[in-house]
Amino acid sequence: MSELYKQGLNRKQQLLFPPSIDDYVDEDNLVRAIDAYVDVLDLNEFQFSNTRKSNRLDGQKACSPKLLLKIYIYGYLNKIRSSRMLERECKRNLELIWLTSGLTPSYHTISDFRKNNPKALKQIFKEFILLCKNIDLIGDGLKAVDGAFLRANASKNQLIMKKNLVKDLTKVEEEIEQYFQSLEYSDKKDQPSTIVKNLPKNLRKLKHKREELSKNLKLLKEADKTQYNKTDPDASLMKKPAHNLMAYNSQIVVDSTFKFIVATDISSEGNDTKQLYKMAQQTKENLKIDEDKITLTIVADTGYYSSKELKKCKDDNINAIVPIAKKEVQKGKGLFTREQFIYDAKNDCYICPNKQQLEKRTIPQKKNNKVNFIYTGKSAICKSCPLKDKCLPAKTSYKQIYRWEYEYIVEEHNKKMQSDEAKTIVKKRGSIVEHPFGTIKRHLGWDHFLARGKEKVSGENALIMFCYNFRRLLNLIGVTLFKKLIVAIKNGKLQEIREEIDKVDYKLIDILAQRRELSEIMGKKKKLKKVSIFQPE
Repeated sequence: MSELYKQGLNRKQQLLFPPSIDDYVDEDNLVRAIDAYVDVLDLNEFQFSNTRKSNRLDGQKACSPKLLLKIYIYGYLNKIRSSRMLERECKRNLELIWLTSGLTPSYHTISDFRKNNPKALKQIFKEFILLCKNIDLIGDGLKAVDGAFLRANASKNQLIMKKNLVKDLTKVEEEIEQYFQSLEYSDKKDQPSTIVKNLPKNLRKLKHKREELSKNLKLLKEADKTQYNKTDPDASLMKKPAHNLMAYNSQIVVDSTFKFIVATDISSEGNDTKQLYKMAQQTKENLKIDEDKITLTIVADTGYYSSKELKKCKDDNINAIVPIAKKEVQKGKGLFTREQFIYDAKNDCYICPNKQQLEKRTIPQKKNNKVNFIYTGKSAICKSCPLKDKCLPAKTSYKQIYRWEYEYIVEEHNKKMQSDEAKTIVKKRGSIVEHPFGTIKRHLGWDHFLARGKEKVSGENALIMFCYNFRRLLNLIGVTLFKKLIVAIKNGKLQEIREEIDKVDYKLIDILAQRRELSEIMGKKKKLKKVSIFQPE
């Protein structure tokens, strides 16, 4: 039977001409692109740690930051993120053996590199963004922002929350009080029961529990927080429809041209209301938009709607496209909404549905770092108004409206959002920014962080987004052309390679355009199926 099948080499046979490691790695292998890109970087400029002297007590030389960066890029692109697993792969994976030239750093060295270089990893992300822009793969068009909860390396069992602590402490105090009442009752009867005999032991437990609860409350007060996780103090409990999880809110801004991530950051807050301007500003900085003197147009979902953020964007020449947040329905059904009270800019007053004026008060309200002007109706008019039942709750004597000092910015924005152009842009948002997050979490498995602490997690987050962009570029132009690009960068001849890259880009655009035209011709109502950039067509 053995004659019917192929036979392998004799493991004990000595080869006269053993193949080199390079023979095992073909020319289009991913590791050649990683090796070429990292070698062209000047890592001293990024200030990676351990670049000059060894930190080993046994006198061995330190591992090069380039070596460790190559290992991490390869690992993240192949779903290998654990430092222990990366150490193991360095010893048995032929691609990694080629990439590391046979060096096998320990898991501790690998882990420390990611942990100790968050700022440098952020710079690597920014540097790659500029590279993509310089070869015209990132345009001046629409940018979309979105956030996703990525699980933190922290257990919910180590979470302490103020409201729970206060509740438990109150309960413990009541139980201690019950102990003393039982003791007093027993003394009066002069007949100690079995329960009373066990009370001293129970009291010690209660006092110990009270001490722990008080200590945790003090910890929250010192940290000025309402929740605190002892494993990772910067992580927060974030709510999802199906469950709650300890997580960080990862933010990304995606370019509409080829879906490159152009800005990223993390937040410990479970909502996006304070993220719009910060992410738009980072986008301008990464792409050097101010130098190009163009207006950044950025689109977000309703979760980013905030009057303060809209003002910041307007002041910084940022065109924000954010759907208007739906306001809560009033408890009394059928009551007039705020929009039905028309503001008269000339007379600086509001006109109610009954054509009566709400006059402006002299002293404004100052709340949440905002100045609100107060407009009120006259009590006598409101009480006798025929529309009172539709305007005021039963126990309220007059109508009152608050107007922010920069309310005109909100009004201009709301008017802009009613235009056909804004509505079209909002429809495009999902196809731009949802795709990268879907690929990152589902296809690559990057749905959690391994580092702890906001600063270290931000470095790992930048590494994740860089690897996404790196894979994206390779899928657009291929490994062979990418290596040509690196050679052109080394020789200062970037302009010469652009023509060849442009041909690849236009070819890709033509394919997508043909699909759209074919879909329209066939009269299909269904949306085009989204194709992952990581899978062949």
